[in-house]
Amino acid sequence: MKVLVAGATGGLGRSLVPQLLAAGHEVTGMTRSESGAAGVRSFGADAVLADGLDAAAVRAAVESVRPEVVVHQMTALKSGIDFKHFDDSFAMTNRLRTEGTDNLLAASQAAGVRRFVVQSYAGWNLEHGGSVAKTEAQPLDPNPVPAQRQTMAGIKHLESAALNTEGIEGVALRYANFYGPTGDIGKGGSMVEMIQKRRLPLIGDGTGVWSFIHYDDAAAATVKAIESDVTGVFHVADDDPAQAAVWLPEFAKILGAKAPLRVPAWLGRLAAGDVGVAAFTEIRGADNTLAKKTFDWQPGYASWREGFRHGL
Repeated sequence: MKVLVAGATGGLGRSLVPQLLAAGHEVTGMTRSESGAAGVRSFGADAVLADGLDAAAVRAAVESVRPEVVVHQMTALKSGIDFKHFDDSFAMTNRLRTEGTDNLLAASQAAGVRRFVVQSYAGWNLEHGGSVAKTEAQPLDPNPVPAQRQTMAGIKHLESAALNTEGIEGVALRYANFYGPTGDIGKGGSMVEMIQKRRLPLIGDGTGVWSFIHYDDAAAATVKAIESDVTGVFHVADDDPAQAAVWLPEFAKILGAKAPLRVPAWLGRLAAGDVGVAAFTEIRGADNTLAKKTFDWQPGYASWREGFRHGL
């Protein structure tokens, strides 16, 4: 199939494009810069230049390729995340999830694109409390922390637009927390360095549940979703959601670092705001059962325990 990957030079795009090519698809990567285009071409794919927020450029790019499937992987998080000002950190990503999505969908409709696959998220946005891992049938968190409300709105717009555009087969893949060589949770990544320097403490009781997924495993699930004719929302995560009190000390041990410090919730709130406290005490993981069954997919790293040892 002809596949256009918007955001082909991001962490996931760099795993996805080679896997699509290996599966025999004709792939074009959409990127904003000539250097990005050179990177896409180095994989063996074609490249087109367009800023996702430039509607005319996006329309011209999609029209020039006329793909069967468009994959929306556009994000903008190169400067890291300020947990106390979470929505500010995601401001450009939120524009790409709203304006960028609308631009890409309008261009896709005009070019006769059949299928539209988007990068969503499964983590803090899932309903807090209750079961350790949430399914797609359960609601998103109805009361997000104030500092995350704009980002939640962006996620909801992204999913709704993809799933409800006339004439388009929409798929929203809610990826868990990424890790791998090019990510914050990767060799030389910011989170790895924080753990090694004991700058990432456990906040409160550490009962917040996290799910993880390696970039390569996320890409493999995405290829399956692209090749399928099924629509809807799917959680793409490994099989081992874990409390922060479990995964953070274990990760430190894997890295050969000292055990993380522990701080009470009130102190954690001063440093990381309500977002940081909720991440360590309230959030829930993602149940991957539906994606595994629907796409006949299994993550290569079934647990972050193995992935953190061998996949960073």
